[in-house]
Amino acid sequence: MKTSIGIKLASGFLLTAVLSIVTAGLISNYMIDKRFNQYLKRSHENRIQKVVKTVEDLYSSSEGFAKLDPFEMRRYAVLEDLYIEIRDREGKTIFSSGQGHLIHKKGMGNMMGPMMGRRMTDRVGEYIEEKHSLKHESVIIGTIHIGYFGSWNLTEGDIGFKNTLNQAFALSVAIALLLGLTISIILSKQMTTPLVSITKAANEMKNGNLNIRAEGTVNTLEIEQLARAINYLAESLQQQDMMRKRLTTDMAHEIRTPLTTLQSHIEAMMDGIWEPTVERFESCHEEVLRLKKMSDSLQDLAKLEQAAYPLNKSTFDLSKLLDKIIAAFQAQARKKSIRLLSNIEPGLIVEMDQDKVKQILHNLLSNAYKYSEEKASIEIGLERDSHNIVLTVRDQGAGIDPKDLPYIFERFYRGDLSRNRGTGGAGIGLTIVKGLVDAHGGRITVESERGKGSSFKVFFPIEILLHHEKT
Repeated sequence: MKTSIGIKLASGFLLTAVLSIVTAGLISNYMIDKRFNQYLKRSHENRIQKVVKTVEDLYSSSEGFAKLDPFEMRRYAVLEDLYIEIRDREGKTIFSSGQGHLIHKKGMGNMMGPMMGRRMTDRVGEYIEEKHSLKHESVIIGTIHIGYFGSWNLTEGDIGFKNTLNQAFALSVAIALLLGLTISIILSKQMTTPLVSITKAANEMKNGNLNIRAEGTVNTLEIEQLARAINYLAESLQQQDMMRKRLTTDMAHEIRTPLTTLQSHIEAMMDGIWEPTVERFESCHEEVLRLKKMSDSLQDLAKLEQAAYPLNKSTFDLSKLLDKIIAAFQAQARKKSIRLLSNIEPGLIVEMDQDKVKQILHNLLSNAYKYSEEKASIEIGLERDSHNIVLTVRDQGAGIDPKDLPYIFERFYRGDLSRNRGTGGAGIGLTIVKGLVDAHGGRITVESERGKGSSFKVFFPIEILLHHEKT
């Protein structure tokens, strides 16, 4: 059974928080408890030394332990929860506080309720008795025996502090876990909500709804990039679908017209209405040529679907090649009295695919010719700079609508101005040009203004230039 990413993220965050908090809590509790025990040990040792010092101060060389007040010493032992026994140097007991008060409290701990009983039991522990020498002016004057329950004779305040410390750690861990759970749920929702939207949009696209978009803004860079990629994919697919539908409509219209003409001409000659004259056969031949032209366009489209354009590179003079192509195009330009103006930098020897370069310039010139009015001008330029060899084709035609500029290199795309019968095509000429330019490692740009013409620039990398012959 598969688990949603939200549950996985929340579980992962929570598990990380639990492990981190428990680990930090255990380490902190261990270190603090260790330091506190060290403090209790030093405090207990100081208390024992204080008892020894107090008894030693009660001794005098002339009177011995005559200053020792048994009542006060017994009261001190009860207050400190200690058993105190003082012996002289011969081992004779001078004073004993008795162990009644200690035994009484140990018994009280066992008889108390569960909570207090545990606290008292933890406090008293096992009975321990220490023996220390009593000295006066560096001379041993006797011994003192000090007994108590527990390792360090903890007081109620000491035990209370330790219990409070442990409870504080337990409460901190509980609160931290609750906060970790809350934050993990919030973070998982913040991450999964846009992913759910993106998944929904992708499924809608799969089902054919290309108008769907992944909505919502997120602060996560990767998710935002994914949403933009999905939206861009939807827009691209929508654009491709629109262009395919337009291509189907245009091609159906273009094919239907010559077929209808051929059908009417042939039926008229078969029925004896028309005589089969040379002029009428020429008219049928023109329609056949139109069909062949459309067939060639579809063949070019099939080539366009290939993964890459194979290049057959050779060394040649690019400047002379462009001059020849422009000279060959002069005959077609005269049909509309179009002037071809060239500014070709001479002597550029390059290593490129010569046939592909011819196809690039021929397509650009044909495109400029189609949309140029009579007696207009077409400028062709070739120059080099520090980074590129730049080929420019500028016309004075109708120009390109700004809304069409981002799509003119897309396959099948034709702007509204190119859909008339006189200039119509399959919409793949510029796409082929771009593919050939990309194959040479270059790039193509266009600048256009409605009613003033268009300017296409092809940038080939300077690395294709072998040398420059000055003429």
